[in-house]
Amino acid sequence: MNFTLSPSVQTVPVIGFFVFFTVKHLLADYMLQTAAMVAGKEATRGWLFPLSIHAAIHAGGTLLLTIATAPALWWLAPVDFLVHATIDRIKAVIGRRGGWRPKDYRFWWLHGADQALHHLTHFAFILVLTGALVLR
Repeated sequence: MNFTLSPSVQTVPVIGFFVFFTVKHLLADYMLQTAAMVAGKEATRGWLFPLSIHAAIHAGGTLLLTIATAPALWWLAPVDFLVHATIDRIKAVIGRRGGWRPKDYRFWWLHGADQALHHLTHFAFILVLTGALVLR
């Protein structure tokens, strides 16, 4: 697969997509994520279902956006599901192995890295949605 970067991208769609993904992330990661999802996805057993529900909420937001703006890019939703779930699971495993809790500074470093990776994922989606990044 080849990637081509286009130098002529309109800024208004970039801003609109950025705002959408920021709001989607706020809703899915904080307002719609239940305590059961948080605890469940970080468990040693039974983590797949709560993690899948959480990642599906993220993917659902991405699917709504792509259907409304670029239906041919619907496949970004399952990519969002897989990437979000992978990032969250890796964070859970690292945090559990380290025994880090909110009182530990490493917990917050890990949380920050998790959030940065999600935002970088959204940035890549924005590049694809705006045509700045063309996949061939």
